[in-house]
Amino acid sequence: MDWTRDRIAKVERLVAPALDGMGFELVRVRSSGGRRPTLQIMAEPADRRAMTVDDCAAISRNVSAVLDVDDLFGGAYTLEVSSPGLDRPLVRKEDYRRFAGYQARIETHRPIDGRRRFKGRLAALRGETITIDCDGVRADIPLGDVARAKLLPTGEPAAAHGNGPAAAHGNG
Repeated sequence: MDWTRDRIAKVERLVAPALDGMGFELVRVRSSGGRRPTLQIMAEPADRRAMTVDDCAAISRNVSAVLDVDDLFGGAYTLEVSSPGLDRPLVRKEDYRRFAGYQARIETHRPIDGRRRFKGRLAALRGETITIDCDGVRADIPLGDVARAKLLPTGEPAAAHGNGPAAAHGNG
């Protein structure tokens, strides 16, 4: 299966309103190929309460129905629904604002000040620039240069992140 950015964007456009109607926010959509492709939907409660396995199961049922109506895949696929967990990916601009002060790891597409990996405390998001404090040295990273970013588990309670390690699997 050809998983282009356009196809992922289409899944996001189809799924986000369904999740919103259920009281959830879409965090990320990922896919992997193979004979039976897998589509991963990562979501979290809009009210920031902890995610439950029952939440994941309800999302799986509703998202599967939405995707099946559109028949985007033209065949069988595996749908996985999960919460962000403690090592939550940072995907949207809002994520960097929401988690300012938390420990994070950021990898960039190109070197910035001679490095591509940054680990430290998220300090701020100003416009399109993320500031991260790496052991007392501040680095400014253009949002467009971020390849991957995630929170680091720090021993803080899961409630501090507003989610927990719940997951459910379903088939489409």
